[in-house]
Amino acid sequence: MSIPSVHISHALTNPSAVGDQACPEKVKAILPPARCALARETISKWPGYAPTELYELTGLSNALGVKAIFYKDESKRFGLGSFKALGGAYAVQQVLQQVLSEILPGETISLDDINSGRFAETVKNITVVTATDGNHGRSVAWGAERFGCSCMIYMHAGVSIGRQQAVERYGATVVRVSGNYDDSVRQADLDAKENGWHIVSDTSYPGYMEVPRDVMAGYTLMTTEAMDQLPEGVTPTHVFVQGGCGGLAGAVCADLWFRYGAKTPRMIVVEPDPAACLYESAKAGEEKVVNITEESIMAGLSCGEVSALGWEVLKLGAEYFTTISDSPVAPLMKLMDEAMAPDPSIVAGESAVAGLAGLVAAQQKPDVAKAMQIDEKSVVLLFGTEGATDPELYETLVGHPAAHIPS
Repeated sequence: MSIPSVHISHALTNPSAVGDQACPEKVKAILPPARCALARETISKWPGYAPTELYELTGLSNALGVKAIFYKDESKRFGLGSFKALGGAYAVQQVLQQVLSEILPGETISLDDINSGRFAETVKNITVVTATDGNHGRSVAWGAERFGCSCMIYMHAGVSIGRQQAVERYGATVVRVSGNYDDSVRQADLDAKENGWHIVSDTSYPGYMEVPRDVMAGYTLMTTEAMDQLPEGVTPTHVFVQGGCGGLAGAVCADLWFRYGAKTPRMIVVEPDPAACLYESAKAGEEKVVNITEESIMAGLSCGEVSALGWEVLKLGAEYFTTISDSPVAPLMKLMDEAMAPDPSIVAGESAVAGLAGLVAAQQKPDVAKAMQIDEKSVVLLFGTEGATDPELYETLVGHPAAHIPS
C-alpha cells in the first residue's frame, strides 16, 4: 500500500520554545513529577492493568525515509480503547478522595480506600460530571462505575450516537447540548454548580486547575511506558503529538522532558484545521479561542479553547505547531489497518492518526522536513491515542469492521 498524500495547512516555529534545555522548574511546578509518579503507581494497581504495546513500524519508517518509527498503541487500554482511560478515571478516584475527606473530616481516606470500596455507602451519593467528545467521558463514566458514584456526561450535538451509547454502557446519564464541545463544557459547569456535582474535566481554566492536573498526571503512565519499552540506548529525536485542548500534548511534553532533559525530542503538535486553538495561541503568543463552526472528523481533537495547564507547558516545550485537514484521516487509518510489511495491522481511530499525518506531511514537503530536522537518522515516536471508539464510523472510513472493538 502506498503512502497517501498529506498536506500541512499551517506550520509555525514556536519562538518561545526552550526544548534544548533542561526541563524548566516552571514546567515541573505545572505538572510535578511526584504527582505523576503517584498517578502511575495508583493506576498500575487497578485490576486489568497492563502496559499497552509499543510497535516499531519498520515498513513505514523505510517508506518515509526515517531511521525508525515507534507507535504506542492505546487501542486496547483497559478495554476502553483509548489513552483517556488513564486520565478521567484516575481523576474520579482523586475527586472522591477529596470529597470524602470533606464529608468525613475525622477519617483518614486514601486512594486505596476509594479503590477498595471502603466508603461505598457514602460514595454512591456523590455525582461526578464532565463534558466530552467521547473518550474522556467514557473514562469518567467507567471510573464512576468502578468506584461506585453517580455520573453525568454532557455531549454536544456533533457527538455520534455510538459514542453516547458507549458512555451509557457504564451507567452514566447523558445530557445533549446544542453547539460545540466548548458549549457543553460551559453547560456542564453551570449545572454542576447548581446541583452540587463535582466536575472531572480534562480542560483546565482559571479557577479550575487541580483536577486537570491529575488527568494529565494519569496520561504520563502512557509516556513512561513508551520510554521504558524503547530498545536500550534508543532516544526519540521527534514526537508528533495530537493537539486537542493541549492536556495530552502537555503531559507528553513534560514527561519526556523529565526523562531526557536537554536531549528531549523535538515536539511537533498536530491539530485539525477547524479547531487549531493551540496553533492560534502559539501564533499570538497567548491563549486564543477558536470558534468551531465545522466539527473535524477527529472528534477527540475538536477543541476551540486551550487547556491553561497544557498550553503553559507547550509554549515552552513544543517546537512546532501544525494543522491538517480531515482528508488524510481515512487513508491513514486504512494504511495502519493494512500495514506495510513487516509491520503489524493496527486498529487506529480518527484521532490516533493525527501524529502520523503530521509526520507524513512533513516528509512530503522538503522545506518543512528540513526545518524540523527530519532525515534518515530520525527516530520518531507516535501515540496511537485511540482504536475504534466509534465502531460504525471506523467501518465507514476503513471499509470493514475493526479487528477489535472497545467494550
